[in-house]
Amino acid sequence: MESKRGLILEAALNHFSRFGLHGTSLDQVAREAAISKTNLLYYFSSKEELYVGALQQLMDVWLYSLEGFTVDAEPMTAISDYIRTKLVLSRDYPRESRLFCLEVMQGAPLMIDVLEQRVRPLVAAKVRVINAWIAQGRMVPCDAHHLIFSLWAITQHYADFHVQIAAVTGKSLQDPAFFEETLRNVRALVLEGIRPR
Repeated sequence: MESKRGLILEAALNHFSRFGLHGTSLDQVAREAAISKTNLLYYFSSKEELYVGALQQLMDVWLYSLEGFTVDAEPMTAISDYIRTKLVLSRDYPRESRLFCLEVMQGAPLMIDVLEQRVRPLVAAKVRVINAWIAQGRMVPCDAHHLIFSLWAITQHYADFHVQIAAVTGKSLQDPAFFEETLRNVRALVLEGIRPR
């Protein structure tokens, strides 16, 4: 049962990440998943439920990756690890990132509740952690929200704008050397900006 659900989500992700909610039909998803539309509707009662299900998987991984931000953690290590994790996610799950980008660009009509009820409290908790690090002199003063937004923007750029990056550099995060070069540069840009002097 879970494997069929996984096949449906995979097919949905392929279509939603390219064509969005309105450009994708349940018939297309069912065809790619090699099941009937009726069978698909047994697992997901609507296209919207399927769409949210595809996005929810990504949100779970993204939100979990912030768990390393604890008051006891060493800030530079926690942020460095987070950058790596987010770049790995951009490399390995670019469709999910692009789907989330499409949803937000449209005003997050189906994910606003998740953003307000799950993301906002988690970010608020991590803002308190960053502010504690700053108060302890372990980071230079900065607005914690903007630090988190910057981390998201920099790392997700490599998934959302992969075509632009490949056109300009001829490389992608799939290339191990380019991945390591990207990781090294993003870490340097971020960490040198927040490291105590």
